[in-house]
Amino acid sequence: MIRRAQRLDPVRGFGIDRVAAAADEPTRASRRWPVLRMENLDTDLPLPPEAVRVTAESLGTPAANSWLPFTGDLDLRAAIADFTAERTAHRYDPEREIVITVGGMEGLLNVVLATVNPGDEVVVTDPTYAGIVNRVHLAGGIPKLVPFTVVDGEWRLDRDRLAEAVGPATTAFLLMSPSMPSGGTFDEEDWRLVCDLVRERDLFLIYDAAMERLLFDGRPLVHPLGFEGMAERTVVVGSLSKEHRMIGWRVGWVAGPAETIDDVGWTHVYNTTTPVGLARAAGAAVLRGDQGHVDECVAELERRRDTMLADLPDWPFVRPGGGWSLLLDVAELGLEAPEASRFLLEEASIAATAMVGWGGPVAERHVRFVFSAEPVERLVTIPERLAGGRLAAAVAGRG
Repeated sequence: MIRRAQRLDPVRGFGIDRVAAAADEPTRASRRWPVLRMENLDTDLPLPPEAVRVTAESLGTPAANSWLPFTGDLDLRAAIADFTAERTAHRYDPEREIVITVGGMEGLLNVVLATVNPGDEVVVTDPTYAGIVNRVHLAGGIPKLVPFTVVDGEWRLDRDRLAEAVGPATTAFLLMSPSMPSGGTFDEEDWRLVCDLVRERDLFLIYDAAMERLLFDGRPLVHPLGFEGMAERTVVVGSLSKEHRMIGWRVGWVAGPAETIDDVGWTHVYNTTTPVGLARAAGAAVLRGDQGHVDECVAELERRRDTMLADLPDWPFVRPGGGWSLLLDVAELGLEAPEASRFLLEEASIAATAMVGWGGPVAERHVRFVFSAEPVERLVTIPERLAGGRLAAAVAGRG
């Protein structure tokens, strides 16, 4: 028998794959309703205008089918440097301070492998994307959970618990705003506390920037690089998969201090060897193009969020401040999250994922509804789908 590596002991599955597989099987509800695919972060929102055209135009070029450069096309790195400088006023050196990766999550794994030793504690929020939690585990690190709490129906970072989480074994914060899966956001005072702790305790920040402009209700973008002394203590992980909806292109990047990026670059090389050559020209073109399409998609995502919240006012949803999804607190209804996920699919043809393994006790109370792939015309069917089901009965029982 082939032995199993101990590093996999704390690693848990997404749950997304099981819900997706079940959604493909016919149920009693599916004979009445087409399944709402709300289990995964796919999207029906349009691509940036340059994405397909430039990809097609560049397919026949030698660069699109090359191993080199291993750490990514220099023009794409320069586009990322300009793109980041526009929102932070800090410009990275494209040659020494940026590495192109196969999506943001390859970049994040490279970062934790290059910076986190076995037993190091890495502070993350609860809830947090399972892919982030498990990459910390794969590097031998220990995720230290800090809860989001619910205040006036919205997520708020528990600042006291954040400060308390930093101990002798703490090495880094690994944070995202808007955060997956909650849509919780960090305001200026949240980031100020994080940055103060980073400087005072000699830590560093891994910042997942993949959704940073997907903000609702007029919230401003507050970037950690805007705080004093953070450029040398921050590693930024970005991608084209969320703001730019270019999931299949697999364009990600890591930007930070040159010494750290050199290590991240070698981790990348010995992980995947090279980024996706077919995506390099389109990636640069999209980052240099008009970014108005991002604002349009934010407005549509906010409309979808508002539709769900308005149509189900008595349901214990937590209002997200941004992102692609929102969470339902099924523990408030006396249900376990996997049980509620099953009821949603069987009775209402809604595929939604239980958040078990996406953090700790806060995450495990919730089921996630992704609204990035379903238009309002389909979302408005949710109340009728849920009427008469076990979740609806539980909601009525709360009253």
